[in-house]
Amino acid sequence: MHELNSMTGFGRCELINDEHRVLCEIKSVNHRYLDVSIKMPRRLNCFEARIRKLLSEYMQRGKTELYIFYEDYTAGSRKLKYNRELASEYVECLKQLSEDFGIKNDAGTSVISRFPDVIMMEEAADDDERLWSIIEPVLREALSSFVEARRREGENLRNDLLMKLQNMETLVSDIEAYSPMVLEQYREKLLKKIRETLEGLSVEADEARILTETAVFADKICTDEEMVRLHSHISSMADKLRAGSPCGRELDFIAQEMNREANTTLSKSGSLRISDTAIALKSEIEKIREQVQNIE
Repeated sequence: MHELNSMTGFGRCELINDEHRVLCEIKSVNHRYLDVSIKMPRRLNCFEARIRKLLSEYMQRGKTELYIFYEDYTAGSRKLKYNRELASEYVECLKQLSEDFGIKNDAGTSVISRFPDVIMMEEAADDDERLWSIIEPVLREALSSFVEARRREGENLRNDLLMKLQNMETLVSDIEAYSPMVLEQYREKLLKKIRETLEGLSVEADEARILTETAVFADKICTDEEMVRLHSHISSMADKLRAGSPCGRELDFIAQEMNREANTTLSKSGSLRISDTAIALKSEIEKIREQVQNIE
């Protein structure tokens, strides 16, 4: 059997050394498409297209959140910078203030330097390729652990679904085996009712009428086509589960078709036993529909 992936997973990788610290965390839940949200420092924004392309190599569906933290410990990674234009505006404002109110302008450089955004800490420019060579291995390692988590969860889903499909096969076979008995019970009940009605009269039961009524009832409760299609759907879903991902959308469609056949079977039910079995069948299908929503 090939790998079957869940859309629920979590992966994490962290690298710390004397020069930098990189942390990548990724998590996802089920979603119809691949929907990625990325949180990372602004200095890494230039890599967004690369990161999204990399993610698409590891997954096809899922609402995914990626968090990247990067800190550079090397000397020269930060430097002070003063905003000359803003400082000039502050100086001009102080000069105007002094002239307007006739007060001494005693603002020196130490005062002006404390004004907002005059002196700022600026990240030193990094070589993009060097920085990417640091980020990428950590991101790939986080993605590998993330994929492994999804694979383990997918394997659990597959085993559970295959067991539910076996239960469905048993329920369908029970309906097939009991349906002829329902027809025979109806025939006997109809014959008994007619005989009781004719009791004391010198009239024989009309066998032709009994056969006709039985045939009409048989046509009304016949679920042969529904059972054939259910067997086919069960077999098809099992094959796709063994074939592996991506198959979530197909499994969801098959589950909907199963539910349609189960509803028809329930509406045609000719006995309490078949009704109860059809309800159990619908319950099993509903569990399957919930599970396949998590498969990639």
